[in-house]
Amino acid sequence: MTEYKDNVAALDELRSKYDELLKEIGKKIYGQDQVIKEVLISIFSRGHCLLVGVPGLAKTMLVTTIAEVLGLKNKRIQFTPDLMPSDIIGTEILGENRQFKFVKGPIFANFILADEINRTPPKTQAALLEAMQERSVTAAGTEYKLDEPFFVMATQNPIEQEGTYPLPEAQLDRFMFNIMVGYPSLKDEITVVKNTTIDKDFKLKQVLTAEEIIFFQKLIRKVPINDNVLEYAVKLANMTRPDSEFAHEIVRKYLHWGAGPRASQYLVIGAKTHAVLTGKYSPDIEDVKIVAKIILRHRIIKNYKAEADGISIEQIIDELLK
Repeated sequence: MTEYKDNVAALDELRSKYDELLKEIGKKIYGQDQVIKEVLISIFSRGHCLLVGVPGLAKTMLVTTIAEVLGLKNKRIQFTPDLMPSDIIGTEILGENRQFKFVKGPIFANFILADEINRTPPKTQAALLEAMQERSVTAAGTEYKLDEPFFVMATQNPIEQEGTYPLPEAQLDRFMFNIMVGYPSLKDEITVVKNTTIDKDFKLKQVLTAEEIIFFQKLIRKVPINDNVLEYAVKLANMTRPDSEFAHEIVRKYLHWGAGPRASQYLVIGAKTHAVLTGKYSPDIEDVKIVAKIILRHRIIKNYKAEADGISIEQIIDELLK
């Protein structure tokens, strides 16, 4: 682990590593630059990500590629209707000496891909709750700490809802970002097809170690933030609550439920990380606005009037950001 003369030097090094990460990931993933940036912001903010997109947009490859360049142990869990909590956490078995021993499940890794998370019942989805919040799991009354850094990226298909189970609000709230993965441009798609239909092996180098990631995660929390920026972030979250004194007119009309205090926390830490990765040493209101949509979109619930009038969550957030 490199020693830095001060925090400014360390932040400069993080920016340099971030640029290197984008370059390495870009060797294998094309046309998803914004998604890659948002996932990296989430990782350095010590948050989790929910990726929503149709099949075939390289969501799984994105996770394995990022894990590779970060030098992290990664596991993929395919969520299916018959998946049980013990399939994720692990289970106790009777050992040779007739003593029960705990066999760890795939959750014991640094980087977890929860593929198609909404295909499994809420009981099994809930197996991730403790791990995502407390960075630990409890089995048969014993608590097991997970290795740091710990990051969950879940994928969800927005179009095929038959045989799926909507994520409970408590589960959704554990995800820092809800990232929409769109189709690549024609130019990027040509590049994708050209490079994936030939016999080409991509050699990616490891850019960071687990120890460095933990160091930079802690460093970002030390980044100073002006009171007016902090107040803006908290007030923005308050504005989404229909019964708040700060509630916007559009919120009172179209929202049934608003974002909780975790949204305020994520708006601040997300703004800090975005500021640092774009060359600033302290976030401003613009940084809060940039991360607002991906933090708020899964934390606010529309009422029947919004559905009837065809008002989207994005339109409501855009109105608040004005």
